[in-house]
Amino acid sequence: MLSRVAESVFWMNRYIERAENYSRFIDVNHQLSLDLNEEVPNQWLPLVHTTGDYELFAKKYAEPSPVNVIRFMTFEEENPNSIFQCLSKARENARTIRENISTSMWEVLNEFYLYVKDYRKLYLETNGDHGDTLSMGLSDFLSTVRKSCQSFYGCSDATISHDEVWNFALLGRFLERADKTTRILDMKYFILLPSVHDVGSTLDLLQWLSLLKSASAHEMYNRRYKKIDPTDIAEFLILNDTFPRSIIFCIQEMQEALEKISGLKEGLPRNSAQDATTVYLNRLRSENIKSIFDKGLHEYLDDIQIELNQIGSKIVERFFTN
Repeated sequence: MLSRVAESVFWMNRYIERAENYSRFIDVNHQLSLDLNEEVPNQWLPLVHTTGDYELFAKKYAEPSPVNVIRFMTFEEENPNSIFQCLSKARENARTIRENISTSMWEVLNEFYLYVKDYRKLYLETNGDHGDTLSMGLSDFLSTVRKSCQSFYGCSDATISHDEVWNFALLGRFLERADKTTRILDMKYFILLPSVHDVGSTLDLLQWLSLLKSASAHEMYNRRYKKIDPTDIAEFLILNDTFPRSIIFCIQEMQEALEKISGLKEGLPRNSAQDATTVYLNRLRSENIKSIFDKGLHEYLDDIQIELNQIGSKIVERFFTN
């Protein structure tokens, strides 16, 4: 496969996954904010920290109000990670490789992009620079974003051959998903809670519950655990190898995709991307939640993000650099 095609497939899926995760973060935080009083002033700022875009946000907006953060993360053209920008870049990547994806995939993605573009135009025309996004059916919009992302995944699964194109799609999707799971966990543990005195409070439990909902993990968590407990939630989202948004599940999928792409099963030499993924997966399998908390959850999540960045760099170096 041409490296140009592989790279476009990889990033197309990363951008789709990023848009879906952003829609989850925003919607759950919006619903949570309705349950909290005004004594929690930093309810929206952690979202900007989570995405790593705080410096850009601070240059454009004076305060992290709900309206400003939602606009920045959904429609801001200057934010390379906004939902609008992610969809724009995903569509452009798809356009350049039309012959390698199905017509159904292109139609789903193109209609998705046009929906977000039209909604954004309506928002800007109606509200200008200081409009209230919450008055425009925010939850319905974000629900449509999530459903469209899932439609794209389902269409990909059903309409293209499960060959190299498919495996590069999985590689991009699960690398992005693992990264976002670490970030939402870290946001709750390290940034969101106003004070250590709030640990175990109703506010604390509401926020942990919102974290599960951000990862669409609430129902599957309840099948395994009897109550909301921070340690159990961290264990579920890091080490549960059957839940498709857990970190270890994502790394497993990445390893399998890399093996198929690289031809390991045909006995060809391994590459650095495979080695890094396999080594890190084995490390995860040797962990337990006690050892993770002994190290410090924030520090452990930082380490995971570093490992994921290194794996991503090795994937780029091995497959996309001519």
